[in-house]
Amino acid sequence: MALLELSGVSKAFDSLVAISDLDLRLSEAEALGIIGPNGAGKTTLFNVITGEVKPNSGEIIFAGRSIAGLDPAERCRLGLGRTYQIPHPFGGMTVYENVLVGATFGDARSEAEGSTIALEVLERTGLIGKANSLAGGLPLLDRKRLELARALATGPRVLLLDEIAGGLTEHEVEDLIRVVKGLRAGGLSIIWIEHVVHALIAVVDRLVAISSGKLLMEGEPKVVMASREVREVYLGISGE
Repeated sequence: MALLELSGVSKAFDSLVAISDLDLRLSEAEALGIIGPNGAGKTTLFNVITGEVKPNSGEIIFAGRSIAGLDPAERCRLGLGRTYQIPHPFGGMTVYENVLVGATFGDARSEAEGSTIALEVLERTGLIGKANSLAGGLPLLDRKRLELARALATGPRVLLLDEIAGGLTEHEVEDLIRVVKGLRAGGLSIIWIEHVVHALIAVVDRLVAISSGKLLMEGEPKVVMASREVREVYLGISGE
């Protein structure tokens, strides 16, 4: 049985169709990558999964139950965590305090329990040395790490990563890949939207390509990326 399953999910904003009759499955401990051109509906898909946007139709099943009607906080406490493409930390708080908020309120823990989890997460994401630094002064890589740490602190079963490698240098991307691989090795299920394709290929088991909110192709990452249709739609490269 899939850990997360979307069946026939559609979402339109007035006349703009962002997602159209989309089916998606994620198994326990699987890493799934999602690619598509700008405007393909990728972030809307995450917003629908996390409850920030209500779909017009379709069903979302998480851990064997429908999550229709649950708000984002309730879905987070069930085990759906996410990052955002543009990090928005609490700039006037320290790195540790930012992660403590996620650890404490993301799963209704005591402050003592949250503190233990926050320190563990900071260690896993390579931020323990900057625990007392103000979040607002962090460079981009560390802001991305903090965005990841805050999501991890909520204790997710499924982690949704939204272009977390965007804007990083090649060396920084390699650092990020190592962190995400470590999370995978720990059994965390991941859905990763990313334009840095080689990062996806280094981590995910399966790749899904979408265009105009519809499934274009899914399968083994290198096979998907070699597809003529995917190359034409996503990369703008003719297959001939």
